[in-house]
Amino acid sequence: MFERIKEIIVEQLNVDDDNFIDLDTDLQEDLDADSLDAVEIIMNIEEEFDIKIPDEDINDIKTIGDIIKYIEDEKK
Repeated sequence: MFERIKEIIVEQLNVDDDNFIDLDTDLQEDLDADSLDAVEIIMNIEEEFDIKIPDEDINDIKTIGDIIKYIEDEKK
């Protein structure tokens, strides 16, 4: 799951070197994702993992680890 999420983020943000991306990588602080980038990343993740992330939950998603935890909780 991590690798697929990483691929989505790298593609969306046009990241050249993804070696530093890990579970603690912050989308905004570490990857300079703006709000539009974040929305597009969330939309791609929703489509990829067949889930819906409500707007009120998006604010709680800061890191790649947060994304994975959210997906795992939704799939239970």
